[in-house]
Amino acid sequence: MIKKHVISGLAVLLSTAVLSQSGNKPKDASELQLNTITTAVPFLQITPDSRSGALGDAGTALSPSSSSLFWNTSMLAFSEDKSEVSLSYSPWLKNLADDIHLSHLAGFYKFSDRHTVGASLRYFSLGEIVFTDIQGDVIRPHTPSELEILMGYAFKLNQNFSLGLNGKFIYSNLTANVVSEGGARASGLAGAADLSFSYYNDEVSYGRTPGKLAFGLTLNNIGNKISYTIENERDFLPTNLKLGTALTFDVNRYNSVTWIADISKMLVPTSPIYNSNTGEIMSGMDPDVGVVMGMIQSFYDAPGALEKDDSGDYIQNEDGTYRVAKGSKFREELSEFMIGTGLEYWYNDLFAARAGYFYESMNKGARQHLTFGVGLKYKMFGVDFSYLTSLKRNNPLQNTIRFTLRFYLSDKGKNIEEVIP
Repeated sequence: MIKKHVISGLAVLLSTAVLSQSGNKPKDASELQLNTITTAVPFLQITPDSRSGALGDAGTALSPSSSSLFWNTSMLAFSEDKSEVSLSYSPWLKNLADDIHLSHLAGFYKFSDRHTVGASLRYFSLGEIVFTDIQGDVIRPHTPSELEILMGYAFKLNQNFSLGLNGKFIYSNLTANVVSEGGARASGLAGAADLSFSYYNDEVSYGRTPGKLAFGLTLNNIGNKISYTIENERDFLPTNLKLGTALTFDVNRYNSVTWIADISKMLVPTSPIYNSNTGEIMSGMDPDVGVVMGMIQSFYDAPGALEKDDSGDYIQNEDGTYRVAKGSKFREELSEFMIGTGLEYWYNDLFAARAGYFYESMNKGARQHLTFGVGLKYKMFGVDFSYLTSLKRNNPLQNTIRFTLRFYLSDKGKNIEEVIP
């Protein structure tokens, strides 16, 4: 029976990869131009923990842990553990530099059946750089870094539904306040919130197989724009929407399999197509809007692809607007959705094996990779490891590894003597 579920799950993973590779390509590969969505403090989007890192960067509906403060705080309301603390570490972009890293310290405490609180600290170091003047003389060395401090609260509405809320402080010191030709630079400061909602049922059946079912919905990084200059030019935070589900099959007393899938979308404006000579918008919408309007606008502001005549010039309509290829705006909106999916197998709540796949459209960043990992629990301790291999050559994310150490306040880990059936 366990073999059947594992094979079925692998088939789901492979079919998702194939469909995402083929289903997002327009009929003409050049029809949609490269148009990535950029924001300030992109480190807020990096998966910090190795468990989700091994599951295709999916975790919105994953069973609760201290890492849920990043993924979906409302899931903490369903935790069977009273408390957990974890420390995650990842050397980042190791193919480009050896001194960039991300660290994440997180923990939660469940002080009643309905109320859970948590906190986390995330630190991102971008390695040492050296500032020079126009003559090449050294001004000073600097290690750019970014920081997030988060406080979270989960409230259990009833047996199956819960809500979560995070408040966070964000600090980004990239320039050491160095004055350049573009003006004086400053550290970026921002405040933001996450909202989350979960449904969890641990008494479902898939045919004759008992199991669990979870759904999660989150709105992340809703906050003020951030500025790095005294002129107060501001950039959006990486506000995003995530929808996830997780299906767990309790095959027997010792074996369980979980399939998880996430769909996510950035809720910030998409860059329009500008006229390189006049600076006017040829297609798309003005991205210089407020935070709330930017979230709404993100669902319908894709510029699509402009049509050209035989000489390569853009075609104008009679009213002076530019002709957009039919259906290209809708295709670009669809291409902004990212998919992450993975499989997790547990033996006796002691050993876990994981695999996953992540897909991002070619014209929105082209992050496409497979992930693998393992996990181990023993008494009050747990350790997770994950590895990422890119499907594209020369991808800076290639060979990314993550480590996570966990400490459980309630001793739910397995003793070695319990492993033998």
